Amino acid sequence: MTINTTLWSQVKDWLKSEVGESSYASWLAPLEVDVEQSNEQNVTVTVPTRFMHDWVLRHYSDLIKKGLSQAMDRPINIHLNVKQTVVAPAQPAPQKTPTPATPTPPVQQAQPIQQAQPAPQVAVQPQMPLPTAPAKPSANTYQGNPLDPRFTFENFVTGKSNEFAYAAAKRIAESSDIAYNPFILHGGVGLGKTHLMHAIAWYIQKNQVGRKVMYISAEKFLHNFISALKNKTTHNFKDTFRNVDVLMIDDVQFIAGKEATQEEFFHTFESLVSERKQIILTADKSPHEMQGIEDRLRSRLGWGLATEIHKPDLETRLAILDQKANSLGIEVSRNVAMMLASKIESNVRELEGALNRIAAHSTLVQQEITVDSAAELLRDLFRQVDREVPISEIQKKVAEFYNIKMSDMSSSRRVRTVARPRQIAMYLSKSLTTKSFPEIGKAFGGRDHTTVMHAAKTIEKLMNTDNSLLEDVNLLQNMLKNL
Repeated sequence: MTINTTLWSQVKDWLKSEVGESSYASWLAPLEVDVEQSNEQNVTVTVPTRFMHDWVLRHYSDLIKKGLSQAMDRPINIHLNVKQTVVAPAQPAPQKTPTPATPTPPVQQAQPIQQAQPAPQVAVQPQMPLPTAPAKPSANTYQGNPLDPRFTFENFVTGKSNEFAYAAAKRIAESSDIAYNPFILHGGVGLGKTHLMHAIAWYIQKNQVGRKVMYISAEKFLHNFISALKNKTTHNFKDTFRNVDVLMIDDVQFIAGKEATQEEFFHTFESLVSERKQIILTADKSPHEMQGIEDRLRSRLGWGLATEIHKPDLETRLAILDQKANSLGIEVSRNVAMMLASKIESNVRELEGALNRIAAHSTLVQQEITVDSAAELLRDLFRQVDREVPISEIQKKVAEFYNIKMSDMSSSRRVRTVARPRQIAMYLSKSLTTKSFPEIGKAFGGRDHTTVMHAAKTIEKLMNTDNSLLEDVNLLQNMLKNL
């Protein structure tokens, strides 16, 4: 029996169950079996790029061989063969003539894999002075929001939670060809998505002189588009965004539900892809999980590589603290660092903020940073972390208080007697937990983060004018804090 597409599909299903959906979507879903080049003992598998070939070879070759061997009931060797594919848009952008892609030289077929090389250990960066801030980008080659000089590859701390995202971002920055289009970084708040995006921009500006880069937030993109419509300058708007070599848009989920903006972004996407220009995006979730995105745009976003940045593990959090302390010129004992890293788990930005606070206090009062002094200074933050109430408990208490069903918290019902308690529950989830807006939205039936933001702002505003509502919220807060 030789390999066939049906058998390969079964193997891929098994691989998905072994590595999880996120890793599978990033690395194993694009793999294809070459039936004609395979035989009873050897299976040829094609991958889209050399970078993916090297990563799969290093991290997944043994697992693929195991799956194939089990499915075919005998030992199997695999060949990895790079197959470069150029994706063309479904229909060319209006009044644009696509630039012919430079032919890709043939890639030699990889040798059979007898034994996969072990994955290299991910080394967290040692304590060292932070690199000098990059030179300011030339006005002729850079456009958009200011770049943060701290956000470079050199001072990005890597660990298991972000090693893949870092490696892919570095590869895209170093390469002049288009390996993945678009490249999407997604994950929770404060985990390093914007850092890596800025790092790519800094690297290109320094090493690929003349290559035009634009970095802009999705909110600014929306604002500029609305202004162009109002001032009847849409032609200038189109030229601005379609005449760059690298377009970076931060928090792309912000355009969800905004049909006209999505329409313009879609055509900008089509134009840039057809001319072999790089698109890099960040989002709070992967393309297939985004709500309020048109199907055709979601399909385009799925063309490239979407990689998730996870919450950092303890080792990475300690390395981040070491580097941050070094940049601030202070000494932090291992015990203090361990306390901070153990208490603050989910948000790198909060972790650095806590260190900034104790560093400032130590400098101003000329006092050594100890475990006790740090704990006293950060007692409000630690209290919030220690007493964090589960969102499910908040939903339960609010539902009981207003005599509605627990299921109404995640339902689509919009009647006032249900919608208002649901907004209060969202407000309390934000004020009583450290969860991000996207995480809270997920707990309320997969709602978008903008819905949670709107709910929180609405309740805050009403509490200033509605005494009855203010009393309800204060009572619920006290009940939940005393659980």
